[in-house]
Amino acid sequence: MNGRQDLTYVYAAAPDTPEVRASLAGVRGVSGAPVSLLPLRTDSRPTAFPTTASLSPASPSTGPPSAGSFPVGSPPADPLPTTDPAPGPDPAPVAFVVSRVASDEFDERTLKARFEDLEWLEGVARAHHEVVQTVARHDTVLPLRLATVYQNDERARGALAAQQHVFAERIGLLRDRSEFGVKLYLGPTGSSEPREDAADASLGPGKAYLRSRRAQHSAQEVRYRHAQEAADRVEALAARFSTHRVRHPAQRGALAGPEENVLNDAYLVPYDRGEEFRTALTAAVEGLDGVRVEVTGPWAPYSFATPSPPPAPEASGEGTAP
Repeated sequence: MNGRQDLTYVYAAAPDTPEVRASLAGVRGVSGAPVSLLPLRTDSRPTAFPTTASLSPASPSTGPPSAGSFPVGSPPADPLPTTDPAPGPDPAPVAFVVSRVASDEFDERTLKARFEDLEWLEGVARAHHEVVQTVARHDTVLPLRLATVYQNDERARGALAAQQHVFAERIGLLRDRSEFGVKLYLGPTGSSEPREDAADASLGPGKAYLRSRRAQHSAQEVRYRHAQEAADRVEALAARFSTHRVRHPAQRGALAGPEENVLNDAYLVPYDRGEEFRTALTAAVEGLDGVRVEVTGPWAPYSFATPSPPPAPEASGEGTAP
């Protein structure tokens, strides 16, 4: 196009079905480019999906942390259990969800600089996320990392072929499930200034200060006790509805706002239990002053997706974001 060689941008892996293909009709992705499915060659054989019955119960200790609050990539996920393929009719093979992007905007050197441009990064992240969510509304999807690009379709197909079994296995394990985020926040502490009441008026400055500090310390202990109780409630309730959990690091600074984020988890929840999950978790902190719970989703299973495919040996830097 226009004398330049465009690159293949990969958003996710998904089953190559008529429903998924139809869902992408008219969809525009990064840089406003049309989105489509990139299948394996016609001589490729599909890999059978395992059944979802093999999923083990969620464990409080599963899942290493991943970065970020906005789901723009596929952070490392706790490995889900695997099983032998289930008998039955051959499922659809896995394809890549792709579009074309300009090589002068998405080559490795340019990306390193662009990832410092937060405005540009947010635009790409939102476009990436919208494509993934579109597919997720119609079938199971495995999001890949932001800015996963290949030199051309053939290189992308090579990566797809190399990871076909892994993708197919994970799609089978995550089928009919979506991700929900659960965060707990503590409200900001009160003023640190000593109270000027009648009782303090009879005290000297030193004693009044010590009394104020003791009261603040006591209030802080109550806040964290409430936070621990809220976390225990959330964990117990979530286990009734979810199959897996990934624990992310608590957010700090601008991401958390004036509140303190003390819990930041992702749960894998069956489609038909999503609203029950949301209702139960939203009510989990009732009666605990200063504690707020935030439940988001359903999302595509970013926290449980397989890592993006490895780069081809002869094309260093392909298939990964900087």
